[in-house]
Amino acid sequence: MFLSELGSGWHDARIKPDIVHLDSASAGRSSNAVIEAISGQLWEESKRGSYAAMAAAEEDLAHGSRELAGLIGHQPDELVYRDTGRAALRALLGVANLPMSSTIWVARNEFGPNLVEFERRGYAVHTLPQVDVYGHVDTDALENMLQFEQPEFIHVCQIGSASGVVQPVAEIVRVAHAADVPVVVDMAQSVGHVPTVTGADVVYGTSRKWLTGPRGVGFAAVRPDSRLHVDIADMAAGASSGFIAGRLGLGVAVAELVGMDPAGVFDELAAIGRAMRERLTGIAGWEVLEPVDEPSALITLAPPPGFEAADVDAVAVHLREAGLLVTAGGAERAPLMLTNSVLRLSPHLDATREDLDRLAAELRTTGC
Repeated sequence: MFLSELGSGWHDARIKPDIVHLDSASAGRSSNAVIEAISGQLWEESKRGSYAAMAAAEEDLAHGSRELAGLIGHQPDELVYRDTGRAALRALLGVANLPMSSTIWVARNEFGPNLVEFERRGYAVHTLPQVDVYGHVDTDALENMLQFEQPEFIHVCQIGSASGVVQPVAEIVRVAHAADVPVVVDMAQSVGHVPTVTGADVVYGTSRKWLTGPRGVGFAAVRPDSRLHVDIADMAAGASSGFIAGRLGLGVAVAELVGMDPAGVFDELAAIGRAMRERLTGIAGWEVLEPVDEPSALITLAPPPGFEAADVDAVAVHLREAGLLVTAGGAERAPLMLTNSVLRLSPHLDATREDLDRLAAELRTTGC
């Protein structure tokens, strides 16, 4: 039995998978309509020529941008598309004209490759205070810190790659803006997953995860009054026409989400995450690393004592061979938070109780 009617409809819109897919944080399963939109545009490009087909798709592309912009709290003319979310971050850093001595504040769940992008440019990275052992940002302490020191900007992963913790981004933005400090939000793991209207100066993300759009499409949005003084035209200057078929597929994926009622989707994903954490807590020595009621469907499990990274990798392989697709997340995904690999589970709306039972049963054979 599906966990909800919403999940049943989501499942029916897609081809039946060959595996229990619990890996939306890597790449979600696109719907048949998304795949048809992509393939249809590719056929049109072959028949009519790429630029003629792109011109014919202009209205659909504009509609997709309007819906995506609304989902993230921006205007369509504030959007620019890149190949990936990381490419969008690189484009931002390339036009921001920050001094080499810049300081950036990040949360504990910061994505490791983002830290590499900051460090390769010589920026000093400082960690935001946390209010609990899970890594939630302490906004009261942040407000106090900003009275004495201000970074060039605060960068926040709303949800990280190796933790289901949802950062209080809207409150971080409020506190930072009161001190005239800009905020940049990485929405790679949050858009399509949790509410993403934050008021931040710049946001960026990707199509392929919780939105379940295609690979090869990333986006960024920059407010005209951004405290970073970044012009969206500068961000767009280095971008080509890009993967137009992919952008059309992303537009369909966003339209499907909007048509299902985003708030309902977010609530259902949170309920699935809570059910999975409740089911897996304490199984065979695996430790759930988020609060049970964290409002996300990204669940991370720390391995039993004595497990090394290779052991976690082996468990992920074992589960895949048993028909359960998950990710072994290395500490490099969140080096400010993790010292060992974790098992990352990220079901979407069609997760079932039977799936959770199968996962629990397999995990019992791998732990203490």
